[in-house]
Amino acid sequence: MATQTRLLRADLEALGANITRWRKVRELTAQMVADRAGITRATLRSIEHGEGSARLENVVAVMRVLGFSDLVITATDPLTTDIGRARADWLLPQRVKPPTSPRRQIDDA
Repeated sequence: MATQTRLLRADLEALGANITRWRKVRELTAQMVADRAGITRATLRSIEHGEGSARLENVVAVMRVLGFSDLVITATDPLTTDIGRARADWLLPQRVKPPTSPRRQIDDA
């Protein structure tokens, strides 16, 4: 458990450092990013320091402001990996369940 906690802490700190670097590459102040993401400066500081207390929606909002949320979303799509594509047939449903109640048709009369 202690190793897992250490690894999680390292990942959070690395993500926070990367977010800080993206902000600096974009030449944005912390206050500008916080304002554009709709969060407080303290929340942005927490994200950049890898404290792990920020809500996921706030982290994604910051990534969107900095212009790389699409990269993260693509990177987490299992179908972009060899193993994800190989197992997609097994993991994904083969058919769509029909609706439980019939749809009403609207007459144009």
